[in-house]
Amino acid sequence: MSFPKGFLDELKGRIRVSEVVGRKVKLTRRGREFVGLSPFSNEKSPSFTVNDDKQFYHCFSSGEHGDVIKFLEKTENLSFIEAVERLAAEAGMEMPERDAQSAQRDKEAATLIDVMEMAAQFFRQKLTEGVGAEARAYLERRGLRGKTIDDFGIGYAPGDDRRDRTALLKYLKSKNVTLDQMAEAGLVIAGPDIAEPYDRFRNRVMFPISDARGRVIAFGGRALSADAKAKYLNSPETPLFHKGRVLYNLARARTPAHDDGTVIAVEGYMDVVGLAQGGIHNAVAPLGTALTEDQIQLLWRMAPEPILCFDGDKAGLRAAFRAMDRIKPLLKAGHSFRFAMLPDGADPDDMVREKGVSAFKSVIANARSFPEMAFSYLLFGERLEGPDDRARVEQKFEVWLMEIQNELVRRHYKRTLKDWLWNRFADVFGWRKFSKRNESSKPGLITPSSVGSRRYALLESRLEIELLAYLLCETSLLITYFDPLNCLELLDRQNANILTELIQLCGQKENMDRDEMIASLAGRGLDGRLEQIRESTAYRLGRSLNDTEEIESKFLATLALFVARGQYAEVNRDALVLTEEEHGLREYFDRVIWLRKELLRSPLAGDDSEFSKIAAEYRAKREMSLGDEPQRFAIGS
Repeated sequence: MSFPKGFLDELKGRIRVSEVVGRKVKLTRRGREFVGLSPFSNEKSPSFTVNDDKQFYHCFSSGEHGDVIKFLEKTENLSFIEAVERLAAEAGMEMPERDAQSAQRDKEAATLIDVMEMAAQFFRQKLTEGVGAEARAYLERRGLRGKTIDDFGIGYAPGDDRRDRTALLKYLKSKNVTLDQMAEAGLVIAGPDIAEPYDRFRNRVMFPISDARGRVIAFGGRALSADAKAKYLNSPETPLFHKGRVLYNLARARTPAHDDGTVIAVEGYMDVVGLAQGGIHNAVAPLGTALTEDQIQLLWRMAPEPILCFDGDKAGLRAAFRAMDRIKPLLKAGHSFRFAMLPDGADPDDMVREKGVSAFKSVIANARSFPEMAFSYLLFGERLEGPDDRARVEQKFEVWLMEIQNELVRRHYKRTLKDWLWNRFADVFGWRKFSKRNESSKPGLITPSSVGSRRYALLESRLEIELLAYLLCETSLLITYFDPLNCLELLDRQNANILTELIQLCGQKENMDRDEMIASLAGRGLDGRLEQIRESTAYRLGRSLNDTEEIESKFLATLALFVARGQYAEVNRDALVLTEEEHGLREYFDRVIWLRKELLRSPLAGDDSEFSKIAAEYRAKREMSLGDEPQRFAIGS
């Protein structure tokens, strides 16, 4: 919706920013400004300022900045329109007229909202009467107190399938609500093929479902009869209600979600209600459907990393995996999900009632990250017995990763999951006991040999300078080859620091040119090494080449050589351990074959003769070390 020119200016002119902010933050005046502790970060010294004259707030600790409308959007999880409507009501301003069609839709919706509120009042009243005795007994068995029932507006829909099927219909008719309005609101079932219209909800405990503004737009009913066709029944799709775009308890959970920094999505109404009674008010629930894209976006508006709560049995795991498939294409930087898996057979409502709220909070505190769940998902039901199994699983990982649409997120997930996969292979196939790799180091790290002569160290240093020189000549290579560069560990400390700085600068600004990059590196204690790189033959050669592809070709040759030396050194270290431990040859050679195949099939390898030379040299050494039985564990080509 667009607003007439001047409307928003007048609105902000009538509302003092400090007055609205002061409801959330304790402010102290300092000169022309107010200061207080930031609502956007946990801080001990106030860095949050409000300026009424300039009509903005600013948080120095988090960088958040905006006007009074944005403050409501951020702290109350409101949409822009909702924030404007609330402020306009406070300021006594009429919202601008909308176009004729929109105005008519709003008028019809307002009428249906009135009808839904009448129905909600009817259900609440019936719960208190004699006809609601069974419903009250059910709620008592579920441990709900009177205040909780009132807070959530829980009621009772009387009637059954045989006798009284029109209690609500008669009540609404007495309030001058037409049959068409009742049917449009989803409260009665009527139509040309229905001889006598009747109530949709009968003999059910009723849970009102509200929109983001807290207005009743639908109902969910829990059957009290054991032979009811559906245990839970929601309102049908109506002009007010689209179940894939709504979360139960959304309006009530917004502020607690902001205060707690997260929101918890559980399975059903009773879970939300039970948690609220236990003191956990930031819970919502989808309405009997798998999580939709709209609901995912709603959850992200409430918190950057919502928690999805599932039963810990196989059915719960499958539900969690289905949710992951919905979320995966939508992942973006700074937005993810966590997964809390409950003990088998438990639900949040039962857990809070039987074991206390601390037990549930413990489950939430141990919620697993999205990458952790993805790893479990991809290995779920997989066997790992040989090279073919490893190849199949690795291909499965590649296919899964391609469905992440955000390139930056996909890149980092790929790195993390492949590291974990290498660790799993190492555990299953016993590679660790033959490797001197430090257990605390990252799996899959490409590391040159730390043993060798001074001549070897000097060669490695020159190789590193050559690599950095080409990166400075053509900074786009940092983007194209981010993954292999991020895996490299350079021996020389200053070279390693420069590579780290380059990668970080690349993450901050992808299109940074050579001069900007060098200027950004200046003054960080690396000037001497930078000068050495700029005086190198590789840098002068790179500057003389006008063709990006030529520079890339030189860079790839250097990177391929470095990777080859690093992988070869790792295999040699394993070989040293092998001479000390005579057992486990089969597992060792599985590891060697895997490493070598990975190296030779790498896109970095190309036709570089250095790879073939190293591979041939390695085969010769291994055959010699095996003595009379070279064929038994032959590595092959």
